[in-house]
Amino acid sequence: MHYFDVLIIGSGLAGQSAALRLADHCKVALVAKTSLEESASARAQGGIAAVLDIQDSVEAHIKDTLIAGAYLNDPKATRFVIENSRQAIEWLIERGVPFTRDDAGYHLTREGGHSARRVIHVADATGMAVQEILTRQVRAHPNISVLEHHIGIDLITGNKLGLADNRCYGAYFLDDVKHQVITIGAANTLIATGGAGKVYLYTTNPDTATGDGIAMAWRAGCRVANMEFIQFHPTCLYHPQAKNFLISEAVRGEGGLLLLADGSRFMPKHDARAELAPRDIVARAIDYEMKKRGLDCVYLDISHKGADFVREHFPNIHARCLEFGIDITKDPIPVVPAAHYTCGGIVCDLNGRTDLPGLYVSGEASCTGLHGANRLASNSLLECLVFSKAAASDILASPPVKRPQLPKWDESRVTDADEEVVISHNWDELRRFMWGYVGIVRTNKRLKRAQHRIRLLMREIDEFYAKFRVSHDLIELRNLVVAADLIVRCAIKRHESRGLHFSLDYSEMAKKACNTVLAGRRLPRI
Repeated sequence: MHYFDVLIIGSGLAGQSAALRLADHCKVALVAKTSLEESASARAQGGIAAVLDIQDSVEAHIKDTLIAGAYLNDPKATRFVIENSRQAIEWLIERGVPFTRDDAGYHLTREGGHSARRVIHVADATGMAVQEILTRQVRAHPNISVLEHHIGIDLITGNKLGLADNRCYGAYFLDDVKHQVITIGAANTLIATGGAGKVYLYTTNPDTATGDGIAMAWRAGCRVANMEFIQFHPTCLYHPQAKNFLISEAVRGEGGLLLLADGSRFMPKHDARAELAPRDIVARAIDYEMKKRGLDCVYLDISHKGADFVREHFPNIHARCLEFGIDITKDPIPVVPAAHYTCGGIVCDLNGRTDLPGLYVSGEASCTGLHGANRLASNSLLECLVFSKAAASDILASPPVKRPQLPKWDESRVTDADEEVVISHNWDELRRFMWGYVGIVRTNKRLKRAQHRIRLLMREIDEFYAKFRVSHDLIELRNLVVAADLIVRCAIKRHESRGLHFSLDYSEMAKKACNTVLAGRRLPRI
């Protein structure tokens, strides 16, 4: 068994920034599902929203966030994050992040839903630049033990240990290299595992986004909220050889136009803000036009801005599209919506504390209240930075925890799997019916169908899990079906259309904005 002061599950911006804030004061284990460099944060192109311009204001940023979130946002959480936005950026600058500059200082861009230029960035690959800087520093820190290629199975709680004090004492992980389960104990644990985009057939997320942390916390008894709000990025590159490559919001922010195959625009008839409308509106408009006209995709055109402008502002998108024979300085980009961001997650307070003592959460796995019914563009990395700092501060101020004896993983009643095809088949089935029944536009009938299918899959997966040794694919599937169940249950409970949840059966928005909260407990067996 390994024991640390703090266990961090997840290696994106939320996990790495928390590790660096903690490591000067305690021993930290940072567990990465694959390599330390691979995360959803690394794929973030646009940038980080922050109030940095004297012509901008905290109140304006708050207003934009509330409007995008359809006023389901928690006002205190929203103000907390935005008031700390400048400090978060200053911390990254101190760490050496080379944000793009212009003659006036740092270059700020404007994205959909923002009333001002406030998105600081590193060209069009902000996440990658930030991740590279922090990863080097994490690897170099003597107090951070990095465990790569380890996937979380379950949290270790006082209840499971038969203790009166039900808190989190660590977690079990499968070492994908040695193919054995290890136990990691910790006084405090931070979940920073990201979202559940892989529950859908089409997603911009990396293959690691299977809702692991959300499912683990749910099984441990934590509340989960607002899982129905899945953000579909409006513009994912549509090409048979392209996988999970999104075209940044900033392309539209800098003047990109959405077009049909005949070259005509369609966004102005859907929203007065046209291409600068929030993501939920743009994604729904694209989905509507594609279904109405039987289209495979629509097009995003930035070529009218000139070749030099395009290459300067979007060098990585330009280079990536060229790999597929698309020169965006001359040609429009074929795009489709794809699952992009999980706005709901594990309920936490302003210190990142969950319902389970000793368990914290930061980033996409959380439901802090910042995003409401729809995340405003470039608020996600900001949330990671602010809440990881808050969680780290709270952890450092917490009293010592008595270390219990943690049992090893028990494999005495299981054998090697004899039908691995069951896992791959269930995985494929789940992602397909979630895309078809629980996508951008929903109905009661579709949701009920999805729920029925999910319950059948859960029974199969639980039986498989009880009989056979865990594998990487089985762990992910077990977590993914929990995430799918939470999404559908939340969606069924919401009898209105708000933000990212659009129902043909409840097309109007209710006067009162209410969160959908599911009480933490073991999911029912059939």
